[in-house]
Amino acid sequence: MEKRIFTFSNLTFFIALQLLFGLKAQAQWDFNTNYFKIHVNDKGFITSMKNTTVTSNREFSPTEKPSPLMCLYDSSKKKYYEPKQAKFDKKNNTFTISYSNGSVAKVVLAPKSKYFKLTLQSLTKREEIDDIQWGSYHTNITNLFGEIIGVARDTTKAINYAIGAMALNDQTTGGISNTEGEAAPFQYIIHSPDKIKFPLPANLHEGQIFSIGGDGISDVAFYSHPEEYYRILYGNAAMIDNKGQVYVTYHSKDRTKKRNIFFSLIPMLPTNIPNHQEIAPIPGVDYIGSSIALWGSPDNTALMDVLQNIVLSEGLPYPTVNGKWVKDPARYTPDVTSEGNLFDSIVSYTKQLGFKAIEANDLPYYKVNRSHKGYIDGKNFETKPFKFTSGNKSHKEFTDISNAQGIFMGRHTIATALAPGTKDASPIPSDSLCYQQKRLLVKSISATDTIILVNDPIYLDEIASWEGHCKSLNMVKIGKELIHYLRVSKTAPYRLLNVKRGYWNTTPSSHKANDDILKLQVTIEYGYDGLIPDLNLQDAVAEDYADVAKVNGIYFMDLDGQEFLFNTGQGYYGVKRFFRKMFERAAYHKIDYIRITGATLSEGSWHYQSVWNVGGGKNMYDVEKRVWGSTTSEGKDIRDVAYSNYFPATFGGNFSIDKSSKVEDYEHVQAISIGVGATYMLGINQKNVEICPQKYQIFKAIRTWEDARAANAFPDDLKKKLADPKRSWTLEKGNDNNTWVLYEKINGGKNNPITLIRANGY
Repeated sequence: MEKRIFTFSNLTFFIALQLLFGLKAQAQWDFNTNYFKIHVNDKGFITSMKNTTVTSNREFSPTEKPSPLMCLYDSSKKKYYEPKQAKFDKKNNTFTISYSNGSVAKVVLAPKSKYFKLTLQSLTKREEIDDIQWGSYHTNITNLFGEIIGVARDTTKAINYAIGAMALNDQTTGGISNTEGEAAPFQYIIHSPDKIKFPLPANLHEGQIFSIGGDGISDVAFYSHPEEYYRILYGNAAMIDNKGQVYVTYHSKDRTKKRNIFFSLIPMLPTNIPNHQEIAPIPGVDYIGSSIALWGSPDNTALMDVLQNIVLSEGLPYPTVNGKWVKDPARYTPDVTSEGNLFDSIVSYTKQLGFKAIEANDLPYYKVNRSHKGYIDGKNFETKPFKFTSGNKSHKEFTDISNAQGIFMGRHTIATALAPGTKDASPIPSDSLCYQQKRLLVKSISATDTIILVNDPIYLDEIASWEGHCKSLNMVKIGKELIHYLRVSKTAPYRLLNVKRGYWNTTPSSHKANDDILKLQVTIEYGYDGLIPDLNLQDAVAEDYADVAKVNGIYFMDLDGQEFLFNTGQGYYGVKRFFRKMFERAAYHKIDYIRITGATLSEGSWHYQSVWNVGGGKNMYDVEKRVWGSTTSEGKDIRDVAYSNYFPATFGGNFSIDKSSKVEDYEHVQAISIGVGATYMLGINQKNVEICPQKYQIFKAIRTWEDARAANAFPDDLKKKLADPKRSWTLEKGNDNNTWVLYEKINGGKNNPITLIRANGY
């Protein structure tokens, strides 16, 4: 055997090779939480995502689709830049990531017990980069996707795992960087959550996009596909690829720059075509400091274990009801919606039901009017809109009664619409209104001139708003005057056509050459008529809502027209900003909780919003046929969105009690409500309730279910049985306030008793 002799130079070379290959081997990194392990390579991509709660660890990262930690986006070129090289400083938990455009990012990745916290610390050569994107984080999960909060979920017993992300500040929002207007289109996507139970027809494929139904105006008609593989979309923080695999994305924009968008929330329908809109810069709101939590955990504990931990650890909004987070399924409490305009017994009924809030739906829409300074019934509460046989009452007088019994009163409002005749709209419009386009007046005009020349006609022929395009709302503002018009001339000199001066009772005035002409951003007609505030005025409107709550004791707001929050062009950031201002002002007034529902749900409202009680009747849930939406697919569609995003589903305003109402129907409603995790607004008309022979039995039955729900007494496996509409149940109170006995009803008889016990801490 030949004897090897190592010289000094041989040994040096050997050590150098060892160091070289050793360093190269270490240029990939593993990070762990209690439930989740990721592997990041030297290019800055996640190449492995594993569930560490089982053996062997299941892999969720598709081999063919590694996930970039963070991408850059240049909107002028419509170009993404993925990471090219990554180095990790373990001492500071910081990645240095290089990109092909020459930019270098510093990204902190800090492992926590239940999530990874990623934060953009700095970015060089950023002049052309106006957006950064976290991910997309690709998974091989094909079951459920939560497009609002960004989560991939496999709810099967065999896998039971979820992977998701969550924004940790307002400037970070759900979705991809190139989303126009930063609010994802409202449309259908083809996705089967279970390819065996719901196989796709040969003419459809995963990821295929379709328009919503109807004419784009009637919200009932939007929901037009009862098939389980038609999934309506309310965001794009999670989406699916052409294999049905879910990927999760967040992003953050440099809002200090002026920009232009071409936006419609429903761009596939002719009644909602996109409009061009100038977006004013927001000083100090940038992507530096953008931060997300990236997490993975067993799906059945993700909400209350991981997401609640993220929210509390990172100081995110955390509304509570009776000491528990509003996202806790034990707090998915229904509400009452009043009918008949008589309120003598409404509070008593609500308390007997075990519900906590009443929406005074008898009253007209509440329209924001800051001139009231919160006193919507007058300084001395002299207006008395609530009818009682003993004498009508103001909001304050009503809530003095209801709040003392732990029951909130609420109003059906029109979000941020500034209606004609209200402060900020007319007769003296605010100088802080949102506009679509800014132009200049070419020639001075008197108070009676109708020849109004503009310096540039581009986009002025668009009928205002992206929604409905109602001609009556097409107007410009010059100084303190609103001027209606419909078109602009095709040739120079360019002038507005079909002009009406002094619109909405504003004062016709003379205006000088080079005065600003603002084409205003507006809402729609049908009682929603209004102007849109810019972000600064939106802040004031949000605070006004909290002032109204304080002065009148109103702690429940139903924000109809909630999509108007997208009209500023600031997407989910604008929504977050609105609710943050409202809740901060409420905290200033020492209001612990405002119950929020509304017309939509978005990544911007998820933290603040308690319920999503929209629609109603057989569009949502048909008790007789026991189906989710027998006239439209609204119930099924909203159920699927809400459930996928760890949010209470809804039956809408429904199940009004009348002379023919029966206890067994309400036991069925309560069983489905708890099984699926749904709320609703129960229609209560005092006169109709009083002629119902079974009213007290109905009250008692609902209250029994609600007490058990609030006690978190229903285990997950039982909820799956309750969610089956083919089964019937009855629930009885046990020997004390901590137990209940559930029976399945078969052929009218009570069978298979199950004892339910109050959970610890409830």
